[in-house]
Amino acid sequence: MPVTADVRLLILGDSLSAGYGLEADRSWVDQLTLSPPDDGDSITVLNASISGETTTGGRSRLPGLLDRHQPTHVLIALGANDGLRGLPLDAMRENLLAMIAAVQTDGGQPLYAGIELPRNYGGPFIRAFRASQDQVAAQTGIPYLPFLLEPVARDTALFQADGLHPTEDAQPILATYIGTWIQSVLDEK
Repeated sequence: MPVTADVRLLILGDSLSAGYGLEADRSWVDQLTLSPPDDGDSITVLNASISGETTTGGRSRLPGLLDRHQPTHVLIALGANDGLRGLPLDAMRENLLAMIAAVQTDGGQPLYAGIELPRNYGGPFIRAFRASQDQVAAQTGIPYLPFLLEPVARDTALFQADGLHPTEDAQPILATYIGTWIQSVLDEK
């Protein structure tokens, strides 16, 4: 990766970051407002999120994204579809760890955002899913946002009819919440 003072933030996520059910350019990613950590620097946000993406899909796409975009930071916001589909949690952990390692090997700073599953998935699976995400964060020590949808999660009016995807009205709230966290990571250096 070339040496640069500019920040190139790649978002590797699923429908929650791709803006599922929204018009183009209305997702929280499109509404991010970040300030460069140093005067003169610039920030470029690249959204490589795809609806339906799992950690397996993200892991297979990541090398090409790193090559093509040469990000300085990568926010990995994957795992929801692994959980919703009941995919093996050990495979999800392995994929997340491999993506984090790939970003670090490429010279970038990985960030990780977790998710909560709907209550109808049952307590034992929900707790195991949460523990898997927490283990990845603890094992790697990277910046970790435990729940991507935290500020809107309890307001059903901020979700589309499927109950899973935030509405357009929720996007600025998420952009502020996630953006504040990302900004704190950028400002640490």
